[in-house]
Amino acid sequence: MATRQRRRSFLRKAMMPILASAFLTYFAYHAFHGEYGVFAQARRDVKLQELHAEFERLKKKSETLHNRVTLLRSESLDPDMIDELARANLNLVNESEITILRPEREGRTGKTD
Repeated sequence: MATRQRRRSFLRKAMMPILASAFLTYFAYHAFHGEYGVFAQARRDVKLQELHAEFERLKKKSETLHNRVTLLRSESLDPDMIDELARANLNLVNESEITILRPEREGRTGKTD
């Protein structure tokens, strides 16, 4: 019985390092560019900061509106506040008052938010 000895070719010797480097390359790529990678984390951090800033802005606006509503409740109704709001919203003046018309400035509407 004769056996034939073969010399191991270069491809057979290099097969395991090639596969290992392919797996490492795949996982390294996804560690940076994947859905949960380093770059995605940076984008999420920026978005989180933007949302926190918007939350703070909306929170301040909500507090301002809450304070204005509190002033309009029947138990704490302020006649001056009612008069001021009515004049601002209806563009009315009393007939005994003198009205001075001024041209509007850019960026200023006269409304109070």
